[in-house]
Amino acid sequence: MNDIRKDKGFTLVEILMAVFIGLILLGAVYVSMNSGQRTSAGVERKIAAQQDVRAALELMAMEISMASFNPNLVSGSIWKNPPVGALPPFNGTPACTTASGNQAYKGIQEATPTSLTVEMDINQNGSIGDVKNEIIRYAWDATQFYISRNVGYVAGDPDYNCTKDLSFLGDVTGAVEGTRNVRVKNNTMGINNGHGIPAIFRYYDGKNPATELYPNITTTDIANIRRIDIALGVETEEVDPNTHQYKRMIYSTSVLVRNHVLN
Repeated sequence: MNDIRKDKGFTLVEILMAVFIGLILLGAVYVSMNSGQRTSAGVERKIAAQQDVRAALELMAMEISMASFNPNLVSGSIWKNPPVGALPPFNGTPACTTASGNQAYKGIQEATPTSLTVEMDINQNGSIGDVKNEIIRYAWDATQFYISRNVGYVAGDPDYNCTKDLSFLGDVTGAVEGTRNVRVKNNTMGINNGHGIPAIFRYYDGKNPATELYPNITTTDIANIRRIDIALGVETEEVDPNTHQYKRMIYSTSVLVRNHVLN
């Protein structure tokens, strides 16, 4: 009797089952890779936002701490009016080239919850505004959610004049420095001063450090400012790919304006 060997292949059911299991494995790999990529993208956006805010806060604190720096103790009309935007031009002349009528305010010529102008004699020549960054104005736009920086007037430099605010943090898409990573949204995050006004800046007295000042209401309080608190409530420009929510962060610091006390 002949031994007849029959080759047995896979049945249709077995093939379909193998295909089904393979598809499940491929789907699991895809989901895992996609989740990893989304997590990585979310982390990158968060890091970029954090770097922007921290760098901005550090620069603001450093420059604001120099307010009223006047090593030669020059008296008279050394301090200038704030750049346009804080106040209108004076007699047709850009404000930051005009001597302030409030010399007692020294190097803090404007102090509101949303804007601050500081002045300092960086090159120690007894004059303010003859080089860059001796007059600096920070202003928060609560509608467009960004902070601008104006550094006053420098002869022959179109980017540095009393009428031009440069983007600083959370700049609007298409502005001078490109697309923003964050939006500064103190007003929607409940960051207010003692009067319940949305605020970037809060001001305090030197005699009683717990006493908050409101120089935008009582301008003579400017001379009494000894500490300035800065708070930035920021929201990422793009949603987190995992949570589908905007990431919100709050950064703050306190600045002692020592030169404002000494001069």
